[in-house]
Amino acid sequence: MKKLTHKVLTKFLAVLFVAALLFNSEQVEAESKSRLSDKPIPMKTDKEMPKRVPPLVEIGNDFLGTGNISSGFELPTGAVWIPSLWVYGNVRTGLNYIDTGGNSDEIVEAVVRSDINFHLNLTGTERLFLQLQPFHSQETFTRYRFEPENGEFSSHINLDVNALFFEGDIGEMFPKADPLDSAALDFGIAIGRQPIFFQEGMMFNDTMDAIGLVRDTLIFEGLIDTKLSFVWGWNNVNRANNQQDANAELYGFFTESDLRKSSLRFDVAYVDSDTESGGDGLFLGFGSIQRIRGYNTAFYANYSHAIDDESAAVRDGLLLFSEISTTPINSHDLLYFNSFIGIDDYSSGSRGRTNGGPVGRTGIMYAGSGMGSFGAALGSNANKAVGVALGYQKFMNSDRTQVIFELAGIKSSADTATVQDGVALGVQYQQKIGERYRALVTGFVSNREINDEGGGVRFEFLTQF
Repeated sequence: MKKLTHKVLTKFLAVLFVAALLFNSEQVEAESKSRLSDKPIPMKTDKEMPKRVPPLVEIGNDFLGTGNISSGFELPTGAVWIPSLWVYGNVRTGLNYIDTGGNSDEIVEAVVRSDINFHLNLTGTERLFLQLQPFHSQETFTRYRFEPENGEFSSHINLDVNALFFEGDIGEMFPKADPLDSAALDFGIAIGRQPIFFQEGMMFNDTMDAIGLVRDTLIFEGLIDTKLSFVWGWNNVNRANNQQDANAELYGFFTESDLRKSSLRFDVAYVDSDTESGGDGLFLGFGSIQRIRGYNTAFYANYSHAIDDESAAVRDGLLLFSEISTTPINSHDLLYFNSFIGIDDYSSGSRGRTNGGPVGRTGIMYAGSGMGSFGAALGSNANKAVGVALGYQKFMNSDRTQVIFELAGIKSSADTATVQDGVALGVQYQQKIGERYRALVTGFVSNREINDEGGGVRFEFLTQF
């Protein structure tokens, strides 16, 4: 297959973006869309409300249904459980074309991924959750590769458990222990293989065997609300290099507080492991989310320190990250400017095998697809680097259609294949079809210091059930 040229990819992205705008553009109204209407909006009747879209399997009470619920049964603890089983998820099928640049071969592949969720709902606060991902194992996906293997099929069908955990509220599970509700037993608890996600994924973004305790709605002087969380993870911990460390354990204390004009987060965690497996690491994180005049802003500072010698699992470094966005006047669109500064070699405490690096949320040019070989155009690590992304997200067709147009760049002194200087231009188009389907097209062109010119196009069709 002949390689797509840089100019061809650039033209493709331009045509895709312009066509999406012309096809879905809405008629300009004489009155600003940003203005609140003076006309009263009547209450919708039941017939006018959108129909409920049920999950694939629904046993017991309806998911988000209306009407009476069953009486359930009472436990010896006094809790009343009303079991309902809901099975839902998605199937993603995609066709990827990737040219990483340089002398590397282009990749053309068809990939499939599915997330199947079994949700045993017991009460409004207690549930048992199981997730299977039958078409991929870790970072390897079931796929058919047209290039460069010339027609190679790779199957990774499995029944491995990706997540299995129970979560609930201790006070609700044992109401007889505090019939007057005065003993402050309202601790949330979650135990099992579960997602661990803190500092917007920059500190932790992994699924591990863990237990978490949460105390919410704490009121202190000057604070509207505070949540405290403790997490101990003892198995299936992946380190900063996305590789599993069988000897690693996580101990973390995480806080969230709401002030009048902002929300603050301060987190501290320690990962304990053998020196041969990567060594111990200390991790600190701070975040602040607020609205400044007409802008949505979020600022984060995350620090990592290798207690033992530095390794691929943990290194010393500081990551400064900012998000600034606004809704342009007379629109429902989003204009955003995200940036980061990586001082030395910041390492996350734990990252899943398919979750890339810590700066994936900077923009679509830094985020991987989570499907096959289609990775981030500019990578998602921030070692000794400065990166920016300027983008515009346009919503059309009653928000059933959206287009993202983004220009991004990164400058690094690391001089490695994963973190290198570069610029990229990308477009992402999404179209909702009916209530359960979505079509997505993503494309980019890039120019990186080591890989030179590159590009990629990805087509995806998602089915929700």
